[in-house]
Amino acid sequence: MPATPDDLFAFLDQLGIAHPTVTHAPVFTVEEARALRGEVPGAHTKNLFLKDKKDALYLVVALEDAAIELKSLHRLIGASGRFSFGSAELMGATLGIEPGAVTPFAAINDTAGRVSVVLDAAMMRHALLNYHPLRNSMTTSIGRDDLLRFLAATGHPPRIVALSSE
Repeated sequence: MPATPDDLFAFLDQLGIAHPTVTHAPVFTVEEARALRGEVPGAHTKNLFLKDKKDALYLVVALEDAAIELKSLHRLIGASGRFSFGSAELMGATLGIEPGAVTPFAAINDTAGRVSVVLDAAMMRHALLNYHPLRNSMTTSIGRDDLLRFLAATGHPPRIVALSSE
């Protein structure tokens, strides 16, 4: 069974990580999130679940306005050939989430360690970051250093790479 938001929050509590969360209508795009987020402080993000030509899986996380060139992204992070988006079925099987809820918090569900997490360096210059806590009807804020600690605790130490043209 994939982790629930409550399971995620309990894990964050065990790590001593603050996780203020706002509940809202489900959102599926960055544009919908902008319209609903209100006054949630911190950087807002987008998340890409990608697969390379050899079926290696990547979760790429960047600022919501980041211009990421998918055609050349594989070269920046050393993947095997161009990326395609991972299917909803593959996402569910590896990260335990549905489209619209892609988030680095889903690393909690990848117990097999199949997914490599790549964080954009521009995003990591922000002290406070926002992600869905496994469901797209909530937004959770987390400190940059706490995100790194969470990912390490799930066995997914991320790579931080300058991915965007920002």
